[in-house]
Amino acid sequence: MFLIKRLFSFFTVIFGVLLLTFLLVHLVPGDPVEVMLGESVSLADKEALRAELGLNLPIMQQFGIYLNKLVHADFGQSIHTHQPIIEMIQARYPATLKLAVLSLFIGLIIGIPLGIYAALHAGHWQDFVVTIVSVRLSAMPAFWLGPLLMLLFAVWLGWLPVSGMESQASIVLPALTLGFGLSAILTRMTRTSLLEVLNEDYIRTARAKGLSEKTVILRHALRAALLPIITIVGLQVGSLLAGTVITETIFSWDGIGRLLVESIEKRDYPVTQACVLVVALSYVLINALTDVLYRLADPRMRAVG
Repeated sequence: MFLIKRLFSFFTVIFGVLLLTFLLVHLVPGDPVEVMLGESVSLADKEALRAELGLNLPIMQQFGIYLNKLVHADFGQSIHTHQPIIEMIQARYPATLKLAVLSLFIGLIIGIPLGIYAALHAGHWQDFVVTIVSVRLSAMPAFWLGPLLMLLFAVWLGWLPVSGMESQASIVLPALTLGFGLSAILTRMTRTSLLEVLNEDYIRTARAKGLSEKTVILRHALRAALLPIITIVGLQVGSLLAGTVITETIFSWDGIGRLLVESIEKRDYPVTQACVLVVALSYVLINALTDVLYRLADPRMRAVG
């Protein structure tokens, strides 16, 4: 029953994303044929290209053709470069995935330890400092934090490349931009979740048995506190994939987010649809995996069915 519900939810969300993206792209002002050929081209040439691309068909018929191609794993070709879209995505998606994974790693190694530290010093100045820093970081948008890190580490200190993908160090600044925001959210969630657990009877019992504070926190308290943290991590990983659109543009990182921005600027709507679909698929799959991990971590969820 659980698997059936997840599959139904998965296909419903994907179909909704496909339909909305298709309609919104077609309703945006501007003609992709004019973008490709220019306004000075004759009307006959424009109509010929429009017919070749199928843009002269009714919009729902275009949508039906698009769905039929997707069933056969055919994303079509780019209007601008005539390159198969699947090849463009295969070339760009690994860079986005690499950036998202490193950002997640940064967020975890900073956020969870700081959250534990703040919870263990609740009400003291250490807790106050960690809370203030996490709130400030979470309030900083990527389009502000990114240039700030670029200015500090690339321009003033000269430690890291400003942008691009020429060296291994090029990923550090965009990963920090995304990772800092995630770490702020994880810090607050870990602190809140751990504080709720530390006052439970089984924690007091564990301490009464003479277990070390480290064992009590890591083996008993943190394990119970991980349930909401898993949910937040799953949601934030999906957000990382979507959030790379701004970060990749700022740092000239050739991932799928930058490809999406480029396709929108060029009115290359087949590429736009494919990029949005890939991001949506990634988001839904990650959330489905989060549900599975949540059920494995919490035996009570398995009884629900």
